[in-house]
Amino acid sequence: MKLHTDRIAPQFRRTLVGAAVLAFCSGSAIAAESFVVKDIRVEGIQRTEAGTVFSYLPVRVGETFSDDKSVATIKALYATGIFKDVKLERDGNVLVVIVEERPAIAKVDFKGTHEFEKDMLVKALKDIGVGEAKTFDKASVDRAEQELKRQYLSRGLYGVKITTTVTPMERNRVSIDFEVDEGDVARIKQINIVGNKAFGDKELKEQIALNTGGWFSWYTKSDQYSKTKLNGDIETLKSWYLDHGYIEMNVDSTQVSITPDKKDIYITINITEGEKYTVSDIKFEGEMFGREDELRQLVLLQKGKLYSGKLLTGTNKLITDRLGTFGFAFANVNANPEIDQAKREVAFTFFIDPGKRAYVRHVNISGNTTTRDEVIRREFRQFESSWYDASKIKQSRDRVDRTGYFKDVTVDTPEAQGTSDQVDINLSVVERPTGNFQIGGAFSQAEKFTFNAAIQQANFAGSGNTVGLELNTSKYSRTIAFSHTNPYFTPDGISRSYELYLRTFRPPAVNTGLYTIKQTGGRVSFGVPFSEQDTIFFGIGLEKSNVQTDDSSPTYFKQYVRDLGGPANGVGSVNAYSVPLTAAWARDSRDSAMTPTLGYMQRINLELDAIGESKYWRAVYETQWYKPLTNKITLALKGEVDYGRGFGGKNYPVFKNFYAGGIGSVRGYQSSSLGAVDPRTNDTLGGASRLIGNAELQMPFPGQGQDRSLRWFGFLDGGQVYAERQKMRLTELRFSAGLGLSWISPVGPLKLSYALPLNDKLGDRLERFQFQMGTGF
Repeated sequence: MKLHTDRIAPQFRRTLVGAAVLAFCSGSAIAAESFVVKDIRVEGIQRTEAGTVFSYLPVRVGETFSDDKSVATIKALYATGIFKDVKLERDGNVLVVIVEERPAIAKVDFKGTHEFEKDMLVKALKDIGVGEAKTFDKASVDRAEQELKRQYLSRGLYGVKITTTVTPMERNRVSIDFEVDEGDVARIKQINIVGNKAFGDKELKEQIALNTGGWFSWYTKSDQYSKTKLNGDIETLKSWYLDHGYIEMNVDSTQVSITPDKKDIYITINITEGEKYTVSDIKFEGEMFGREDELRQLVLLQKGKLYSGKLLTGTNKLITDRLGTFGFAFANVNANPEIDQAKREVAFTFFIDPGKRAYVRHVNISGNTTTRDEVIRREFRQFESSWYDASKIKQSRDRVDRTGYFKDVTVDTPEAQGTSDQVDINLSVVERPTGNFQIGGAFSQAEKFTFNAAIQQANFAGSGNTVGLELNTSKYSRTIAFSHTNPYFTPDGISRSYELYLRTFRPPAVNTGLYTIKQTGGRVSFGVPFSEQDTIFFGIGLEKSNVQTDDSSPTYFKQYVRDLGGPANGVGSVNAYSVPLTAAWARDSRDSAMTPTLGYMQRINLELDAIGESKYWRAVYETQWYKPLTNKITLALKGEVDYGRGFGGKNYPVFKNFYAGGIGSVRGYQSSSLGAVDPRTNDTLGGASRLIGNAELQMPFPGQGQDRSLRWFGFLDGGQVYAERQKMRLTELRFSAGLGLSWISPVGPLKLSYALPLNDKLGDRLERFQFQMGTGF
């Protein structure tokens, strides 16, 4: 660095030079003639304010300036990163600070970047000091270039070349251009596993994420090497061996090589399997509060059985969770293995340290921008200032998730700062759009395209109330309906729902017979919870049903008109007034309302009209059951049995008929097409009873990880509709199988399916591709 002046003594100039050099090289300085600073003047600044320079100076007016101050001043100004040259001069008793500013970055541009969005790159580089309005620093630009290369290497683009150009501009500014030649993606050509004897290469390769390519590699990029993925795969292999009794399995080394053209990657994983071990004994030590027998029942490992790392981890979790139900939030459970290599056995001693009993200090809720706090807090069963209970915390989390208002619900229980026996519960939610625009449709050769729509707000204004408006103005059915549900009509959790509707239904175009059913009415119902999972409902409604027929109508509808006092030939119009009384029971233990993976749901609904003219009763039983088969695959089963009858000399009303076919019942068959048909017109009539069964294997879409908002599934459906007093024969069930895709979209749940009917009969109306929005399993 050069320090000089023509206005001060040569001796002082040489002293400053020496001081600066020694400050940066040896850390010492030569003594110089000191003076009292009467004023400080800054020269050479363009963008920087003088006050900014003054704020960094270690000397002030009125203080004595010495060699120590000179060294400190130079170091302080260079440390700001703003200046590329600093000079100190003396003009009498005035200290003159002459600086040369580093250029400012006017713009940062990228060329040839296809793998990344430019906006993302601009933001990422700005975080490391290379961005508009930032001070130009060659070292930062070099770091930015290396970071870009690292990002490309993580995507398998090992042939990437980056050329950085810095162009000076007016007003001491520069433009930085990154020109990128991305090259070709390097793909995994071969994966070798060396040392495996117990399991074949194919079986082990199926466990890991990296592979040599497949059907979905374009989406999952599983054939692109990543060190992070490889490390994850190594841990997966270790877990696989541990779960099968190989407690001493070890990954000795890994080699990753790339061909000279940087297109093919070869991976070799060297392992030592060791021997397979069985469990010889299980012991307990530590504080168990006299509950050793109870805790022993939670042990998943069994004497004489094969060791499994998964079962050991599961045992630790079960014991920890059990202690958590007694308030021991910081319980620590460690399993100490004792390995007998000669006998190939392993014994475990579980050391239990419950720690201090804790209670909850605060329940904190975050992420709810629309939903009110009280809507979430009323679902909590773990209260502030009470003993910590892990089961109640899980129950609270599941209840919040089952509201259906959130895409994600997570709970964290950190130790409260400054205490040793308190925890805070931090509940974080990610809201989903609860305005649900439901549409349904299908494509068939007969009807081409059918469509219906409805609007529902499941969390109106964040209140937790559901407000729905259904509008359907298709050619074959018209509906205007308004509904409202308040799940907490009372503070105790009693819900209230009411609905007003006007519906008109005509047969679809595929039917040849014509008829019209118009229904006007309303209902109100209340739900009373009597346990955490069980709710009973009761309600009453008032309904007017108008049935109109003509000469082309099915005989079944004409008979109903005749039975209600209509014309003898059954052609005309009749009204039927109903006062349906309803009672229901529901139990719901699912872990989520939108994407359940565990638990079950049951519903029983009874409806009776003993006061009105219709005189009927009907019962509906529905059950859903979810079981995770792996950490990604869920088995989902659904069954429904419906049964109705007329009494008091009345037939079961046609406007209460059940229908089957399509999404929600038996996919692959046209909506509402199954069941009895009119012998004269061959029109579908529905029925007074129904059987439905569905089975699905649900899996996250490849590349989604644990995100279950986008899933694909394989399914098997079966079902049928039966006429009143017709025996429900299983031999008459229709079956279908196929594949589908479900997505929790911003406008509601979407389901697509392609089904193959398995035992369709002559006259069945088929519809292989179907879709619907606003429906679940």
